[in-house]
Amino acid sequence: MVDDASVMLVRETLVVVLKIAAPILGAGMLVGLVISLIQSVTSIQDQTLTTVPKIVVMVVVAAMLAPWIAQRLMEFAQDLFTFAV
Repeated sequence: MVDDASVMLVRETLVVVLKIAAPILGAGMLVGLVISLIQSVTSIQDQTLTTVPKIVVMVVVAAMLAPWIAQRLMEFAQDLFTFAV
C-alpha cells in the first residue's frame, strides 16, 4: 500500500511540474522556431541571435504566469498535506 501511495505521489508531482513548465517551454520553442526561420531566410548564423530572445521571452512568460504557477503549487501543497493526514 505504501508503494502505491508513493508512486501516485511521484506521478502527481511530475504532472504538476509538466503543467507548470509547458507554457514556458512552449514559448521558448515557438520563439526558437521563428528565429530559426528568420536565420535561414537571411543566412545569419549567430548563436546569440537565438539564445537571447529565447531567454527574454521565457523570463517574460514566467513572470506573467507567476500567479498561476503559485496557485498550482499551493493547490498541490494543500493536496499533499491532506493526503499525509
